[in-house]
Amino acid sequence: MENGTGLVLVVDDNRMNRLKLSHSVKQQGHEVETAENGVLALEMLRERPFDVLLLDILMPEMDGFEVLAQMKADTALKNIPVIVISALDELESAVRSIEMGAEDYIAKPFNPVFLKARLGASLRRKKLRDLEQAYLQQEVTLRQREKLATLGKLSAGMAHELNNPAASVRRNASQLGEAFSDLQASQVKIVDLGFNNSQLEKVLVLGQTAKKRAEKPLAIHALELSDREANMEEWLEVLGVEKSWEYAPTLVNFESERSELQALVEELSSAQRTVFIKWLANMFTIYRLISEIGMGSGRISEIVKALKSYTYMDQAPVQDVDIHEGLESTLIILRSKLQEGITVHRDYDQAVPRIQVYGSELNQVWTNIIDNAADAMGGHGELYLRTRYDDPWVIVEIEDNGPGIPADVQPKIFDPFYTTKSPGEGTGMGLNISHSIIVQKHKGRFSVTSSPGKTIFRIMLPVNHSAGE
Repeated sequence: MENGTGLVLVVDDNRMNRLKLSHSVKQQGHEVETAENGVLALEMLRERPFDVLLLDILMPEMDGFEVLAQMKADTALKNIPVIVISALDELESAVRSIEMGAEDYIAKPFNPVFLKARLGASLRRKKLRDLEQAYLQQEVTLRQREKLATLGKLSAGMAHELNNPAASVRRNASQLGEAFSDLQASQVKIVDLGFNNSQLEKVLVLGQTAKKRAEKPLAIHALELSDREANMEEWLEVLGVEKSWEYAPTLVNFESERSELQALVEELSSAQRTVFIKWLANMFTIYRLISEIGMGSGRISEIVKALKSYTYMDQAPVQDVDIHEGLESTLIILRSKLQEGITVHRDYDQAVPRIQVYGSELNQVWTNIIDNAADAMGGHGELYLRTRYDDPWVIVEIEDNGPGIPADVQPKIFDPFYTTKSPGEGTGMGLNISHSIIVQKHKGRFSVTSSPGKTIFRIMLPVNHSAGE
């Protein structure tokens, strides 16, 4: 449809009426096709994209009312404007046509000037509806693209987050097998070397100590740790322990038990000392590896749980949500981006009630804001998350100490396609979609205040509003 013209289908069982209508419509600059009955008209409507239908009522086989009814029941045809042109110059017929969805009603014999005006108005309304539909479709596409962009970031972060503990579990499991084999060999030698019952009791006690020390390994400065390892290696060399350099880094964790070790090793022969030290080091290593495997697998479970909570999988679109859980899940999802140099501060109001929201979409809002804050701070800075309950609102504030948003930019940040990022780094739709989720979908409020070193995004969500009403 160009310059107000369109493709018009004239439907009338009377040949002369079809010719008159076609001639008048062609004179107005429109392209015209004709159909002599309702059945043929519906077939043609499904084959070509007509802009307007001029429809007679009284026709054999299928009258105009039935054509109109079938069109409005068909998703592909229901938006085509229909102007009923009929000899039934009765108010009841006109009302029925309009109620069934006709755009207009013109009585026969028609006035060409009147027809031109009504046809032009219908085409203009059709064009506006087409533009609106195209805009809505574009918005849906852009929203989907933004979701995919967010998903891409999250996927990369999740891959990194899951890979680290998974690799740690795999590596520790391999080392555990080797350490266990060494432990078995040491136990055989302990039996062969004839440790007495008193010595064996002391060995077992120190074995239990190894378990406790493995759960909380020594945590001191690297320089001090190096000094302690050197002292332990020197002590083991004096005792005549072979490969003392190999066991010293492990045995520094038994510094507080040095006297117990001293008392036991003085009772042992040189060969017994070496096999005992190796056994004790392997005991500590095994318990440490088991502890690290537990922490690694626990970390994986934590990430999977956070991801499920973040996406609200297997739940209805609207959920009864704890805002704090959503914020925490988002922080876990973005941990790989935040952990390098961003310190997160939390100030949560425990009086904040659970509220009915679109949980997954609300988490998309937190993701957009926190991700933007991390970018603004260049990966180093302070991030503050605050919540409070001010009946009837739940208020969430997300603050960063980045460079701030210039005053001339602030009025534009919620506009579609507006971005301050470099080409290819942002779609300009993140904050626009976030604003739509808060304001339109949740009937809330979304604002920003910013100055150099301080930017605060403030989200207000109604407590008693059922999302989507």
